[in-house]
Amino acid sequence: MYDTNSEQNLILTGMPAAGKSTLGVLLAKETGRGFIDTDLLIQEREGRRLCDILIHDGVSALRAAEERSILQLHVCRTVIATGGSAVYSEQAMTHLKAGGPVIFLDIAYEVVSHRIGDLDQRGVARSPNQSLRDLFDERRPLYLKYADYIIDSTAMNHQQALHAVLETLR
Repeated sequence: MYDTNSEQNLILTGMPAAGKSTLGVLLAKETGRGFIDTDLLIQEREGRRLCDILIHDGVSALRAAEERSILQLHVCRTVIATGGSAVYSEQAMTHLKAGGPVIFLDIAYEVVSHRIGDLDQRGVARSPNQSLRDLFDERRPLYLKYADYIIDSTAMNHQQALHAVLETLR
């Protein structure tokens, strides 16, 4: 069992639109931790939006910026909501896992598809012409690989997902 009073971080992974950022804020409040959204961290450090990095520099540049931002992150007692593509970097995920457990917010493809909206405006790191379905199928095994805990939040609202995470950690 995980000690919610420990100095460790809590790391949230999952597809875009899985609710990592929203749940991360709730989890931080509930456990008395800080909160970092690595997508916002990348934008701050790069000085531009994720979608602009993708449009002008491509997916590999966005993934490199994500990896750099994560590897420069040295925090404790923090909930970290990762970008959906963080799992492509073994080095970044190893760095995150050294700080605390990784919680994979697993949601069904149909829910991702319904929630996500415009992939390009959202700044979702993907290859040109890669469908959302292909992206989902490519990433899910990586989320499972790094997960210490898996929360199937497909049919949950944010409060139910928060409760499920807290119960799992207890």
